[in-house]
Amino acid sequence: VQLQASGGGLVQAGDSLRLSCAASGRTFNRQTVGWFRQAPGKEREFVAAVRWSSGGNTYYSDSVKGRFTISGNNAKNTVYLVMNSLRPEDTAVYYCATGPSIILSSVRMPRAYEYWGQGTQVTVSS
Repeated sequence: VQLQASGGGLVQAGDSLRLSCAASGRTFNRQTVGWFRQAPGKEREFVAAVRWSSGGNTYYSDSVKGRFTISGNNAKNTVYLVMNSLRPEDTAVYYCATGPSIILSSVRMPRAYEYWGQGTQVTVSS
């Protein structure tokens, strides 16, 4: 599986962005797709995930809950992350990832994901 993340950019605080994660070679059917981010000097952290194996249940970190929304198209080969009310602390490189057989207790763990996209930079100015 190859993943392509896109949609990042430079925005002002309070603005919105939509990130896309497109899969080539196969669909995301019955897999978990997650978004993670990594700011300079910090560890990669969980942002959001959707588990198609459980009917599309979604999960968010506390820092983005209520502002970000993860979703996918009907063909399940593209996953989106809509980011509203962006803050300077959201500045990071955003990565999408997926993998088979990710159990519920592992959706927030980067090591649970086998395939990663190249990342897209999101910069939020104050």
